[in-house]
Amino acid sequence: MSSFDFAKGEVLLVDKEMEWTSFDVVNSIRSSLRKTYNIKKFKVGHAGTLDPLATGLLLVCTGKATKTIDSLQVQDKVYTGSIFLGGTTPSFDKETEIDKEYPTDHITEELILKTAKTFEGEIDQVPPVYSALKINGKRAYQYARNNEEVIMKSRKIHIHYFKITKIELPEIYFEVKCSKGTYIRSLARDFGADINSGGYLSSLRRTKIGEFSVNNALKVKQIKDIISAFTPLESSL
Repeated sequence: MSSFDFAKGEVLLVDKEMEWTSFDVVNSIRSSLRKTYNIKKFKVGHAGTLDPLATGLLLVCTGKATKTIDSLQVQDKVYTGSIFLGGTTPSFDKETEIDKEYPTDHITEELILKTAKTFEGEIDQVPPVYSALKINGKRAYQYARNNEEVIMKSRKIHIHYFKITKIELPEIYFEVKCSKGTYIRSLARDFGADINSGGYLSSLRRTKIGEFSVNNALKVKQIKDIISAFTPLESSL
């Protein structure tokens, strides 16, 4: 455990589990660090939100490493997941119920592969209204959950590649490498529309952020166990 210095600064690779929010992860790790170091305030933050229904890599920075968050957030990310074709949801994923169904009889493997290619490169994307983006000082999802109308502006993003890895209609499986600011839920929605049907994100896992890989990540409990067994050095405080 002597190789860790949480106060000086660590970039922790967390394999976030389903239904945890990014804030839940940060708060849980911060709580353990406060207890171990016996101090009330401890700097902890994450470099890029991961939705509650998504799993995978979340970078959590401690101590002075929180100063690197901005540089970590701008790095490209890789995701794997699945899209359900033939329906849409208000949240573009499984957080909300299907609000409309669409035909899928016309969908072929050739159409799926051809459509996926059209998303590669620089594209305009409209973020989901069920997102944490701030509009007039308020989170977009707060408007959505209160049934208040809000206009989401499109933004330029870059899709390095969008690979279809398996087709098991009504679901297709993919791997995508994308720039900062990309919403995979919007990608799923737009893919469904461009294939003349409907689509929503049915599963998502983040596997890479820059050179960081989920293969080297630990679960929150494993990290908390390390922190609990850690003895802080006086020079670290």
